[in-house]
Amino acid sequence: MQKKIQQIFAAIIMILFVTACQKMNKPELGAYPADANSPTGPLRFYVAFDGTSTNPLMNAVDSIRATFPSDNPFTNATGITGAGVTGVNQKFIKYPSFNTWSGSSSITISVWFKQDGQTKNNNGTNGPSYIYSIKAVDGFHWSNAVSFLFLEGNNTSCAIKSQFVSPGTDNWFTWEGGQSIPGLCDNQWHHMVFTYDETTSSAKLYIDGVQNPNVRTWGGHGPLNLATSKISEYRVGAGPSNNVASDDWLACSFKGGLDQLRMYGVALTAAEITALYASKR
Repeated sequence: MQKKIQQIFAAIIMILFVTACQKMNKPELGAYPADANSPTGPLRFYVAFDGTSTNPLMNAVDSIRATFPSDNPFTNATGITGAGVTGVNQKFIKYPSFNTWSGSSSITISVWFKQDGQTKNNNGTNGPSYIYSIKAVDGFHWSNAVSFLFLEGNNTSCAIKSQFVSPGTDNWFTWEGGQSIPGLCDNQWHHMVFTYDETTSSAKLYIDGVQNPNVRTWGGHGPLNLATSKISEYRVGAGPSNNVASDDWLACSFKGGLDQLRMYGVALTAAEITALYASKR
């Protein structure tokens, strides 16, 4: 009799356990946009922002290594392809330490963006609008970053500025002043690609599939050698400053639209970039 009671009790426990497991709200693996590229392929980071989940972290997952952000306060919006996101003042999408460029000596950054008029800082006056920043550990570099890329200006004249920190040195690649670009802040989607090629130590900028004639160089620097061991955080839509709520130029956040953010460990060719633009990828 006692053995029978024990068997009944064990069966009840098993039923309760199975029922509880069935009620767990776990997202299915692969329930987010993927790309035809292995984790060791040239595409090192890709966020399509196309997720349809009620979980905002699912909607900003990196499809290459299934890296989920720890925070995504941006709002969903219509993108260039499917869904996209709209930036929120003093907020950013935060990923853990970004180390998938380890071993990369050339890079490509590709993104679709939509900016409505003058870029502004976090207090509403003129300032930069960051596409991304790779935040460094405190004390590594004066900028508190390993790399960043931002827009600065208006629809008449918009500068593109980027910086990369290689151990022992850093360099700016900018298109500003008389080489600023008109027509980028017209509240329409534009495709921007930045490449750095180790074989020529040069950086190129492509807007809507067309290469900007002004090529930037890093004086024979060669391989990029990003200090990946010094990276503490990867941000989409904000600068690397610790005080994101300030109007400091290193703290400014992106208030426009973003879509299809890709980062490669190689310098893409002009034909490959044209293909990305033509397919709205």
